[in-house]
Order: sequence, then C-alpha cells, then structure tokens
Amino acid sequence: MADPIRLCCNSRMPDPSLDALRRYAVARTLFKPTTLLRAIQRLGFLQADPIRAPARAQDLTLRHRVKDYRAGDLERRYPRLAVEEDCLVNYGFLPREHVALMHPRQPRRAWDAKTRRRAAEVLAFVREHGPVHPREVERHFAHGRVRNYWGGSSHASTQLLDGMHYRGLLRVQRRDNGIRVYEAVAHPAVDDGPEGHAQRAAALVDLIVRKYAPLPAASLTYLVRLLGYGAPHLATQTRAALARAREQLPNCRIDGVTWYWPVDDNPRARRHAVDDAVRLLAPFDPVVWDRRRFALLWDWTYKFEAYTPAPKRRFGYYALPMLWRDRVIGWANVGVRDGRVDPAFGYVGGAPRDAAFRAALDEEMQRMTQFLAAR
Repeated sequence: MADPIRLCCNSRMPDPSLDALRRYAVARTLFKPTTLLRAIQRLGFLQADPIRAPARAQDLTLRHRVKDYRAGDLERRYPRLAVEEDCLVNYGFLPREHVALMHPRQPRRAWDAKTRRRAAEVLAFVREHGPVHPREVERHFAHGRVRNYWGGSSHASTQLLDGMHYRGLLRVQRRDNGIRVYEAVAHPAVDDGPEGHAQRAAALVDLIVRKYAPLPAASLTYLVRLLGYGAPHLATQTRAALARAREQLPNCRIDGVTWYWPVDDNPRARRHAVDDAVRLLAPFDPVVWDRRRFALLWDWTYKFEAYTPAPKRRFGYYALPMLWRDRVIGWANVGVRDGRVDPAFGYVGGAPRDAAFRAALDEEMQRMTQFLAAR
C-alpha cells in the first residue's frame, strides 16, 4: 500500500511516498548511458575498489552509465580525461573541479622533519624525471620497509608517495597493471581564508547530497563526517554547512525518518519512471551504497562480505545486488571460467516467475558478457 500523502516539512508540495523515493533513488542515478567523462561528471564522485570479481567496482558502476563500456576502459582512458584519482568520502575518481574543492589539503597528522625532508627529495626527483613508478623511487632512494595499514609490510617509498599524493604534491598520471604512476602537480590557487573555506565546504556538502540523494538524516550526517577524509581541514566548515543544509534542503518525514534531497529536484516527478530491466550493481554503486537507506527502501539487509570469513558468508565473496525495475530482489556472484561468464544467483523472497523477468535477466547477462570481453 502506498504511503499516505503528507506535506513536506519545508514545502507546500505533497510529501513523496516511500514508493516515490524508491523510484527516485533508482532513476536519478541510472541515467541514460553517455560518454565516460560526462558519466563521471554526473556522478560527481566514483568510488574505487581494487577487487576484481568479476571486475573492479568502478568498472561495474560505469558499465550501466557509459555507452558500450568495457571492463578496464577507465584505466586505459584515464590519462586523457579531466579526471583525478583522489579522496572524498573514500577513495575514487573525481572531476578536476571537485578535486580543487579539497586542496590545499591539510592532514590531521603533520609529517615529522625526517619525512618532510624525504618528501622534498622525492618531489625534486619526480620533477626532474617526470612520471615515476614506485619501483623507480624505491631503487633510487632505498627507503626500506614499514608496517602498513593492514598490519603487513610494504615499501616506505610507496607509503611516502601515497602521503604526497594525499597532500596534493603528486597526482596519479596513469596506472601500469593497476600500480599508480605519479607525477608532480600544482593545484590552482584558491581563496584560503574563512569565506573561501565556507564556500568550498558548502560545495562539498552539496556534492554528496546530489550523489547519494534521497538521504535519510542519519546518512547525511554520516557522509558529512566522512568528508573528514577528503577535507579534514574543513571539518568546522562542513559541520556548519550541514546545519544550513538541514534548514534549507527539501525534506519530508516518513515513518519517523527524515529524508533530504537537492533543492532543484522533485522526487514525485513523472520522469523518475523505472524500466523493465535487471541490473547487477557494484557493492558501492550509488543505488545501494548507503546500507541504512538500502534497508529502509527494500526492507532487507545486504552486506559486503569480501572480508568476511568464508564459513560466515551469506551472500558470497563479492555479491552484486540485483535490481529488478525499482526493487533490489537478490544478488549474484559472477565468475569467469574457461572464457564463459558463470553466475550464481540468490533471492530474498524467491525468483520472480514471470517471463519479463527471465528475459530481462538474460539480457543483463549478455551485457555482462560483453562488458567482460576485454578480460
């Protein structure tokens, strides 16, 4: 049964129902396939993940939004795109104008004198030699090994390059077999005073609202907190921007949950229609990224289990949520064996029995086969 119509908290327009929010959540981000650059610009931010099962998350996300996209196209074409690898709420790809909102970035932890000296030496080396692979830096400087974030051991040069990239001294020029190749970079000058900080913080909050809307109030707060990764030096300003957003963004309350969306959107608009398609989504696709919103919209809990011990997994190592029309009804684990795509499906309430679903699932597997052809 559709939710009863109520009035929006800050509008005279009727409040969207939960069904309308569900359609809106799907339709606004699954736009008509376009070019690679335009798709990233429309997404605003593309989360990256190194696991390839059957392809990396960034490729699985783009295949629904870029015409004739093939696995690996982003890595192959990245050097020619006005796109950067960088951080926002996590690590991924952003249009350059969005990267400019976060630099000069000031990390929470300052380097000690020894690390600053090493960074200056490496930066001079990169400026002299051009794009460098981490192995070149290690051969030249022999910085040794250090304990990494996961408790293992890695080259100190690799960690130093990561830190220099995070601080805006280097950019990723390309990848060689998945390994970042760096070059020196100079970010455009910005207003680094209080007004400039406030403007950039407001733009960052607007960016995450546009990417992840409609947002439950708790998710909006959580995402603004995650901006501490991409813009730790703007923490005070992003909190202030969050407070203003709560006052200014269109919102409504359904079953005790307040939902927000961008000022120029209308979740009840007829254009937010869904099609008769099955889509296997990346675990970090904007449709399913917010697990809190996922449970509210589809009334079940999906978990990413790649780091869960195998005996405790319910869904599988890299389960792809299955979207049918505007409902996430199950998941799939997709492998490639002997050159053939080999899927295994699971369903929350059983597989739909109608012919339309079976035809749509067959079409999705054909699209997946074409997408993976580059492998």
